[in-house]
Amino acid sequence: MFNKVLIANRGEIAVRIIRACRELGIRTVAVYSTADKNALHTQLADEAICIGPANTKDSYLNIKAILAACDITGADAVHPGFGFLSENAHFAKTCERCGVKFIGPSSDAIELMGDKSEAKLTMKKAGVPVIPGSDGEIKDIESAREIAKKIGYPVMVKASAGGGGRGIRLVNNEDELENAITTAKEEGLRFFANDGVYLEKFIVNPRHVEVQILADSFGNVVYLGERDCSVQRKHQKVIEEAPCAVMNEKLRKKMGESAVKAAKACNYENAGTIEFLLDAYGDYYFMEMNTRIQVEHPITELVTGVDLVKQQILIAQGEKLSIHQKDINLTGHAIECRINAENPKFNFRPSPGQITALNVPGGPGVRVDSAVYQGYEITPFYDSMIAKLIVYAPDRDTAIKKMKWALAEFLVQGVDTNIDFQLSILRDKDFVEANIDNGYLDRKMANGEL
Repeated sequence: MFNKVLIANRGEIAVRIIRACRELGIRTVAVYSTADKNALHTQLADEAICIGPANTKDSYLNIKAILAACDITGADAVHPGFGFLSENAHFAKTCERCGVKFIGPSSDAIELMGDKSEAKLTMKKAGVPVIPGSDGEIKDIESAREIAKKIGYPVMVKASAGGGGRGIRLVNNEDELENAITTAKEEGLRFFANDGVYLEKFIVNPRHVEVQILADSFGNVVYLGERDCSVQRKHQKVIEEAPCAVMNEKLRKKMGESAVKAAKACNYENAGTIEFLLDAYGDYYFMEMNTRIQVEHPITELVTGVDLVKQQILIAQGEKLSIHQKDINLTGHAIECRINAENPKFNFRPSPGQITALNVPGGPGVRVDSAVYQGYEITPFYDSMIAKLIVYAPDRDTAIKKMKWALAEFLVQGVDTNIDFQLSILRDKDFVEANIDNGYLDRKMANGEL
């Protein structure tokens, strides 16, 4: 059993990890920037230590400061949450060298899956379906033209080290190819210090369907159903649900077994997510692996009854999975809406400021993961998500109705939010009928329908 876990993160995920540790009887250490001095996670943890100024590179991305905090407080494990250093192989490796347990996969697995082109090659060798495209990074524009011609337009140019929608360009014809490669390389270098790019066939109107897995250090891997994350604005997830409305048991088993193959191919340990593109014909293709807990993990917890964060900690402690594949049954339907401090009427402009009034929805089947409170000051330094509103019901239609009422009850004053925008999606006929794909939301907004 860990003596003390340091949470190298902030906001609602830090609060979520603290609560899981409490249930396991483990003491916690919160780290915070000067801008987060009064943040909820600093008040809930057993100890809190400042690691630097507001700028993320000086605080939440400051590896030396975080490991110094471990040394000062005697923390023997670090939970990275999501974002920040959660998929940083160097951080995981440094923790390993310093004798601090990184609650996540090995640095080798993170490094392998973090390089999207290498990850694709690994999946191909493991027999996991991959999107047709280049074998690794493209070397020059001429070879890129040959590959694109072979697989057929439209194609996607993607940054090898990309994520979060960065370094991605859609190319409809050869005339657009060179410029797309140049801009994707520039963005990859700027955001990930890596200008490598690769090509993929563009799958028309696919769904973004991801499979949650858990893997222990004894070679046991299980999949916990899937999540549909197709409602996205500019590649950023807005609403997620579990299970996927168009899934059947045969396809679920096939995709789940592919996810298990993917995990075993990189000797994976801990919680992870395999992201697939699912086309209209039931064919699916590996997109990437997220080597961390996901923002949308609560919907999987609700339909499976498995506490994923506690499982992460138990696996990191060296325990064998107590869950077998036959034990995992999906029941009901769960939906998550990301509540952001932003103004959809002004191109989703972030809205920092003080929350002057707050009413959080409740009732059976309603869960709110958040770190804000009345009087809380939302700073301009970090992600604009202030809460995740999650509902659970026996079926999708009932879950949608429950979410509508929960959104209507959610009151936030003092800053702008996307609550009304989320309601407009929930009322949209195509969403209600599950006629969605990755481009659904952008199309609706471009046509003025949302």
